[in-house]
Amino acid sequence: MTTQRTCLTRCGPLFSFLAGLVVLAGCGKAPEVAKDTGKGPTEVAQGNGKTEPAEDHSGWWCNEHGLPEEVCDLCSKKYRNAEKAKGNWCEHNRVKTSCFKCNPGVREKYAAEYRTKFGKEPPAIEGQK
Repeated sequence: MTTQRTCLTRCGPLFSFLAGLVVLAGCGKAPEVAKDTGKGPTEVAQGNGKTEPAEDHSGWWCNEHGLPEEVCDLCSKKYRNAEKAKGNWCEHNRVKTSCFKCNPGVREKYAAEYRTKFGKEPPAIEGQK
């Protein structure tokens, strides 16, 4: 019994240290978050060695929905809830003042803003011709 107690007293800190290393090391390679190009996330690791494009909402323009990020109610829950509370809501379940169906001219308005800011045509809205 004395020998076991002596071993535990002497080896206890070593066992604690090794257990701490196992916890810190984890069970494998840390997942990659994104490839940094300086333009925000463009690819996200899927854990199987493959990557796919990331939805980047760090810029001025929402490529997915074709309007400035600050007025994209499909991406910004905060903006959507604020506009809904004001009554700025339409039958298409969108913010009325930025709904392309209720206000067909608003798409061109935002495209003109994009052309002014970047000097080129805005990217095509994902999922549309």
